[in-house]
Amino acid sequence: MAIQTVLKRRRVWGTAATATALAVVTGVLVTTGGPGGGTAQAAKRPAPHAVRTALRTVAVKAEGDQAGLGRRDTEPFSLLGLSWTKPAAELPGTVRVRARAARTGTWGAWQSLGTEGDGTAQPESTRGATEPLWVGPSDGVQVDVDGHGATLPAGLRLELVDPGPSPAPDTASDARPAAFVADGAPSAGTTPGEEATRTGTDAPVSSPTPAESAPEAATSPAPGTSAPAVTPAPASSAPASPPAPATSATTPAPGVATTPPPTAPASTAPRPPIVTRAQWGADESMNDEAPEYGTKVEAVFVHHTVDANSYTCDQSAAMVRAIRTYHIKTNGWKDIGYHFLVDKCGTIFEGRKGGVDQPVIGAHTYGFNTDTTGVAVLGDYNKAAPSSAAKTAVARVAAWKLGQYKEDATGKVGLVAGADGSGTGGPFKKGQTVTFHRISGHRDGYATECPGTQLYAALPAIRTLAGGPVAGLKITGFTGAGVSGSKAWTKGSATVRWSATTPSTLVNRYEVLVDGKVAVSAKATATSAALTFASGTHTVAVRAVHVSGKASTTANTTVVVDKTAPSFGTKPSTALRTGTVSAGAVPVSLKWAATDAAALKEVRLTKPSAATYGPTTKSASLTAKPAATTTWSLTAYDQAGNTATASTTSAPVILQESSGKKTGKWTTKSSSSYLGGKSYSSSAKNASLTYTFTGRGASLVFSRASGSGQVYVYVDGVKKATVDLKSSTTKYRDARWTTAWSKSGKHTVKVVVAATKGRPTITTDGLVYLK
Repeated sequence: MAIQTVLKRRRVWGTAATATALAVVTGVLVTTGGPGGGTAQAAKRPAPHAVRTALRTVAVKAEGDQAGLGRRDTEPFSLLGLSWTKPAAELPGTVRVRARAARTGTWGAWQSLGTEGDGTAQPESTRGATEPLWVGPSDGVQVDVDGHGATLPAGLRLELVDPGPSPAPDTASDARPAAFVADGAPSAGTTPGEEATRTGTDAPVSSPTPAESAPEAATSPAPGTSAPAVTPAPASSAPASPPAPATSATTPAPGVATTPPPTAPASTAPRPPIVTRAQWGADESMNDEAPEYGTKVEAVFVHHTVDANSYTCDQSAAMVRAIRTYHIKTNGWKDIGYHFLVDKCGTIFEGRKGGVDQPVIGAHTYGFNTDTTGVAVLGDYNKAAPSSAAKTAVARVAAWKLGQYKEDATGKVGLVAGADGSGTGGPFKKGQTVTFHRISGHRDGYATECPGTQLYAALPAIRTLAGGPVAGLKITGFTGAGVSGSKAWTKGSATVRWSATTPSTLVNRYEVLVDGKVAVSAKATATSAALTFASGTHTVAVRAVHVSGKASTTANTTVVVDKTAPSFGTKPSTALRTGTVSAGAVPVSLKWAATDAAALKEVRLTKPSAATYGPTTKSASLTAKPAATTTWSLTAYDQAGNTATASTTSAPVILQESSGKKTGKWTTKSSSSYLGGKSYSSSAKNASLTYTFTGRGASLVFSRASGSGQVYVYVDGVKKATVDLKSSTTKYRDARWTTAWSKSGKHTVKVVVAATKGRPTITTDGLVYLK
C-alpha cells in the first residue's frame, strides 16, 4: 500500500516519472505501461480537440488449460480483449466474454473473442492479444478461457477500454454522406443487454482523472470472489472540444520529429469524404512515434473488426478511438493498425497517422504491411452480410488509393513477403513473391478468418465497384417517345432514361450517344437527358465512364422520328349485343379500326367513360343508358405521340312486351326481376308477339330457365333464327338474340312459340332497338 500512497500524493499520473505504475492489490503485482507497450515517453499536452480514452487491465490467473473471471463490477468501458505476455505465443482454445450494459444493468449474451492472433506477430508488437471486441457502454464483465487441454500462455490480462465521449458532430463536414446513411444500413442498434428500442448515441461515461486513475480505483470484487488486480492505464488526453478542420495529413504532436512524407500523387479516382483523426477525436499525445512510409500503394487488404454488428453508427467514432487505444496500449503498436476504418453506414474514418494520401506503413497484414493499405469494416462478417454502403465505401477508398499509382483495382499484383506465412494460396517464405488481387482479404495473406466469410465473398463485387466498369447499365425508357421492342418513336424530341447498379460516387460521368457521337455529357448522379432529333432514323446509346476511366455502353436503341398522325380506317360504330339488360344499362358493342404508318401504340376511349386498348384491339363490350343519346369518343395514339380522334352516337330504347302485337294465348307475369315488373309467358304453339320500330339494330330479351323452350324469330316477315331459351341457371332480362342493319329504318321483329316437346313454355321480356 506504500506505493499506492505515493502515487495518490504526487498526482502526476502520465508524466515521465510515473509513466510506468506499480500497483499491489491482493498480493498480485500488475504493471501498466505507457503508450507503445511500456516505453516511457515525455509528457505532452493533448490537442484541444482530442478525446481522452482510458485502458484498465485485470489480471487473469490461469491454472493449466483454464482461466476466467466471475461476474464483477468495473469502471466504464466499451471495448475489451485478452492479452498475454509474449506476442509470438499462441492462445489455444476459446475465449468467451460477456458484458453488463451500463444503461440497463442487463448482462448480454456470451461472445467469443478471436484467438487467431491476427497481427500479434507484428514486429512492433509488445504483447500477444486477441482481437478487440466492442460491447458498447458497459460496467461489468465476465470471462471464461478454455484451452481445450493445452497450456495457456503466461501473463493473461483482460483489457478494458473506455473510448470517452465523442466530439460534437461537425455539421459542416461531408464525412458522412446522407446517401450512405439512407442506403439501407441501420443507423441505430443495441448493445448487449439493452432493449431493442434503444437508438441513442454513445452513453456519457466519465473517464477517470489522473488522480482517479490511481490503484485505489481498483474494481470491486463480486460477492464471494477474490478481487484480481485492476490497474488503469494513464489517461491519454483532456476533455473534447470542437474538431479541427479536415486535412490530408495528421499534424504530429509538438516536439515529435517526423520524416517528411513523400509527395502524394494525384489519383485517377476522386478522394471520398473521410472523417479525419481530429474529427473523431484522436489523441495525438498517446504516442510519439513518427509514421513510416513506403513508396506506393500496390494492394488493399480488407479486414473486419469482429465486433458485434448491433453498434449504432453514432458509436463508430468511439469504436475507432477504442480500437486505436487497444492497438497502442495493448498490442504495443505505434498507432492504430489500419489505414482506414469503415462503418456499416458507409462512413470512412482516417486510421493510422501520416496522411491519408500517403503510402503509410501500417500494421494490418503481417508480412505485407509495406506498400499496401488496410481497410477494416467495423463489425463481424462471418455470418452477417456487409451493407451496400460499407461495400461502396471500401470500394471508394480502394479506387482512390490504387488510383494514385495508376493501378487497376480489378487486377492482380505480386508482393514480396516480409515474413514466413500462409494465406489462401498456401504457405510462403520470406522473400517469396506472392500473387494477390489488388483488393484482397486479410486471409489471402495471413492464416485467419478475417475479413469474415460474407465480406470475403463480397470482394469480387467490391473490386468491380472500385475498378469498373460501371455495372448494370441499361436504358430504362424514353419520355416523349414510345418504345416497342428495340425501337422508339418520337415527334422530334425525347428524354432518354437509364440506370446502373454501380453507385454514382464511383461514376465519373454519363454520355448519351446519338448515331455514335456524344450528344450529351451528364454528371454521375444523372439518370436522364433530353434529346432533339432531326427527321429520320437514329441510334441512341448511353455510355458510363467509371472513376477508373473504364467505360461501358448500353446496346443501341433505334429512334424513329414520326410526325404523321394515325387514322381510323373504320369509323367507330355501336351495335346491340347479348347480355343482361336493366332499366339503367343496355349491353352494346363498340367497334373501330385504327391504323398508323409507323407504329400504332393504343386507342383510348375518352367518353362516356375512360379505357385504354392495345393497338390490335378493334372492339369493346360496354353498356349504354337506355332512352338517352350517348356519344362514344376514341383517340388513337401512335408510338411517337401523334393522335387522331373519332366518335359515334347511339341511343338504345327498351320496348316492353306490352308494346308488341299478340296472337294466341299469353299470360302476364309480375316480378321485380322483369323489365318494368311484368313479362309475357306462353306455351301455346305458334302464339306470337310482333314488335314494330325504327332503328338500326335490335335484341330480344327473355327470362330463361332449365324448362324454357324454343322460339322462332322473324325479321320483316322472314324467318331468321330458331333460338333455344333453355338455361342451366335462371336468368332474367337476358338479351339472347341480336341483329343489326347498316342504317336506320322501319322494321318488324316477331317471336313465335315453337312449343318444344317437354318444355313448351317461353317467357319474353320485351325488345331493345338502337336508334
